[in-house]
Amino acid sequence: MELNDLQKKVDDWIKKYGVRYFNELTNMAQLTEEVGEVARIISRTYGEQSTKPGEKLDDLGEELADVLFVLICLANQTGVDLEKSFKSRMEKKTKRDNNRHHTNKKLK
Repeated sequence: MELNDLQKKVDDWIKKYGVRYFNELTNMAQLTEEVGEVARIISRTYGEQSTKPGEKLDDLGEELADVLFVLICLANQTGVDLEKSFKSRMEKKTKRDNNRHHTNKKLK
């Protein structure tokens, strides 16, 4: 699925089930909250943080999907074409970093 398809799918969902988009500040707070939930899973699964007694971690894929959903909401409501922006960003990163990581001794 292309990013433009995802943006349309989210927009259609908002119009059908969500009534309207939350305002941009609310969605920014939501995005921060969702990223925090991803961080909690990562720190306990791959980092040194342990889970609390009885704590059940959510599914990482589901939480990453929540981040993506809110990110797409922000893009939609601010008029950002994610597909175009992502393509441009990848071209810039490729041009800038095409040999950078291969020569990084820290990555050997």
